[in-house]
Amino acid sequence: MKRPTSLQEGDTLAILAPAGIIKNQEAIHQAKALAESWGLHVIMGKHVFAKNHHFAGTDTQRLEDFQAALDNPTVKAIWCARGGYGTARIIDDLNFEVFQKHPKWIIGYSDVTVLHNKVNRLGIETLHAMMPSNMEFAAESRKESVATLQKALFGKGLVYSIPSSNYNRQGNATGLLVGGNLTLVANQLGSNSALETEGKILFLEEIGEYKYHIDRMLRALQRNGYFDNCNGLIIGGMSHIKKNTTVWGQSIEALILEIVKDYDFPVLFDFPAGHDPENRALFMGRQVELIVSETNSEVKFVN
Repeated sequence: MKRPTSLQEGDTLAILAPAGIIKNQEAIHQAKALAESWGLHVIMGKHVFAKNHHFAGTDTQRLEDFQAALDNPTVKAIWCARGGYGTARIIDDLNFEVFQKHPKWIIGYSDVTVLHNKVNRLGIETLHAMMPSNMEFAAESRKESVATLQKALFGKGLVYSIPSSNYNRQGNATGLLVGGNLTLVANQLGSNSALETEGKILFLEEIGEYKYHIDRMLRALQRNGYFDNCNGLIIGGMSHIKKNTTVWGQSIEALILEIVKDYDFPVLFDFPAGHDPENRALFMGRQVELIVSETNSEVKFVN
């Protein structure tokens, strides 16, 4: 895997909006100020505050901004302003030829999973981390999100130790970390940006879905062989799960364990990454060591 160059003071970071409309412009300006406090030069996409119904501008406008940043040799990182929905509408029209020769960090989560999966398939690392829109969260609640994003961008290693869930399936594993938002991972099945999970560690998170939706999407991954030769599974935040009129009768953890019961890889629950204020940075496409034990579990990125 190619690794984009770590940032240094004076480098240029671009804030773009490839998906949903920006509802809180002040949060974006706060994120710009945050990056500038790290010594970075921040530019904003030409259409970042554009509005086209659900989207941050038309597909053409969002595509134009993203392509310009991909091709701009002075831009060293692209920070997606927010998720929502919309990246899948432009992904097939993006040209990554220049980017592949001169990789730069692509940062975000949720709908940005489309970009993570595409770029990881191209053999380049990306960064699953907080987005500018998350500046609307209380400062204390996003403290770890901010700190780990800064560490990751400036080339510091990431090692996490978290309390073990009683639902965890213990074991050790290594492999490249891939994945992201479950809905988007499932949405890309059959496309040229569908994940390849053989020998990999799969990370999944989700927000605002019914349990039967989660079950359906996971079974779609299973039927497509995503767990057959997978080395490990990390489950991040499963936030704001909707209640159906018919009771599902299982916890999210039990639902997931039932689906992977015929596989022997370790499973780590409750990793603090996803749609919650605490959204710790993850290097997607980088070798990771997963240690799932009885009391504490570790996720170590291998430099």
